[in-house]
Amino acid sequence: MDDPVLRLDRICKAYNVGLPSETKVLHDIDLTLKRGEFLALMGPSGSGKSTLLNIIGLLDRPTSGHLFIKGQDTALLNDAALTRLRGHTIGFVFQDHHLISAFTAVENVLMPLLVDREFAGPDIVVKANALMARVGLAKVADNRAMNMSGGQQQRVAIARALAMSPDLLLADEPTGNLDTQSAGGVFDLMREVNRESGTTILMVTHNLDLAKRCDRIVDVVDGRITA
Repeated sequence: MDDPVLRLDRICKAYNVGLPSETKVLHDIDLTLKRGEFLALMGPSGSGKSTLLNIIGLLDRPTSGHLFIKGQDTALLNDAALTRLRGHTIGFVFQDHHLISAFTAVENVLMPLLVDREFAGPDIVVKANALMARVGLAKVADNRAMNMSGGQQQRVAIARALAMSPDLLLADEPTGNLDTQSAGGVFDLMREVNRESGTTILMVTHNLDLAKRCDRIVDVVDGRITA
């Protein structure tokens, strides 16, 4: 249980490197997430949280430093290998659920499984429906996403993020567009998944009350970890 799912070693990120307009966004970020940990990432707007999340999610590469996922140095991987690692190891939940509104809830959950050939087969529908039940939406699995409430849509997004059984779940302001009651329900669901499945979760949030319910809080200010 002490094996780190994620380790960042002196991660830096700059844009327009070598030009007069060069902008340094992240400075020597060191961070480790143990298996089963639930971490809240906080900081003011423009502090570098989104850039850091994109790097952790393998959507962007750092300018320097090393990012390890389950012990694998991602700097040694080409784009195809990064895509494969991301698809099988990392799940994403965003502030905007990014569901396909014309599809049903369970069809949205099916999408990652259909895209990945290794998981294609008759059992994927069973798995998708099991995930809908896992997030408390079995009775509305066949409802179109556009006809669901914001809280329900975010639960579907969580089910979709869990479709590939990721080791690491990245949640970017997952409750930001929800009312207090719905936000609490979505957080409770993520906490339940974390405790029951051992899924490591990193959640970016401005909600201090929810952050205090996580295992640890990390503050980012001006591209540096301050606490």
